[in-house]
Amino acid sequence: MINLSQVTVRYGDLTAVSDVSFTVPPGFVLAVSGPSGAGKSSLLWAIAGAVPVAKGQVEVDGLVITDRPAAAAHGVVLIPQGNGLARVLTARENLSVPLLATRHKDVERTVQHALAGVGLEDSGDHLVEELSGGEQQRVAVARGIAQQGRVILADESTSELDSTNRERVLGLLHEEARRGAAVVIATHDPNVADSADGHAVMDEGHLSWLRRL
Repeated sequence: MINLSQVTVRYGDLTAVSDVSFTVPPGFVLAVSGPSGAGKSSLLWAIAGAVPVAKGQVEVDGLVITDRPAAAAHGVVLIPQGNGLARVLTARENLSVPLLATRHKDVERTVQHALAGVGLEDSGDHLVEELSGGEQQRVAVARGIAQQGRVILADESTSELDSTNRERVLGLLHEEARRGAAVVIATHDPNVADSADGHAVMDEGHLSWLRRL
């Protein structure tokens, strides 16, 4: 479960997230939409422990999130906008690294299953720089899915995809919720927002609800 209490994120004099509070239970998909610069990415990064919280608190399943390493070890998975892949590694290696770090028991099978899930089962040995932008985005999703986290934070993970692959990725994120993860998707896509269990809108750091649990 994700629990935010009056979370505020600032970059110098700029307030990117302002007094946001909500709860996302296990098995729930929350879509957060809004214009560019509204604070969506900063909100997800705060939940992931990747940016500091100036005020308030982020808690995941009893752990107060204060930094990225502790959050990652606790099962908070971030699929960043721009994919965040290591370009000098293959797709398969990019998926394997976080699994090896957590001493996952069956890395090879898990990686192949995740790549197949995004339709890239035959591209595992390609360097990231050899893949198209959409393929790189799907590898980033596969890397996130492979970790089977308590929380999945997907930042514009369908933005560069055609309709077929958008639906494929969206289906995988909903499967993660059915597995028991709390899923938050930042999106510009109204179809992605409509498919979610809850939908909130951010504007200038403030969050308002269109549809909630």
